[in-house]
Amino acid sequence: MMSRINLIQLNKSLNEVDYPISKKDLIKNAEEKGADEKVLRVLKKIPYKDYDTAKDVSEAIEKLN
Repeated sequence: MMSRINLIQLNKSLNEVDYPISKKDLIKNAEEKGADEKVLRVLKKIPYKDYDTAKDVSEAIEKLN
């Protein structure tokens, strides 16, 4: 999964937000920043919870594989 999405865009999306952040706000922010559909699709698959750091989000994405 990770190899098919734009990792640079994903990292940019994760690093441009204030943590902690909810999944809903993470997706909203990515949409506002113009993230591509593949990035949004991955963010929509992670668990609903508050994420304390970009690393927490990255780990949730890795667990999707």
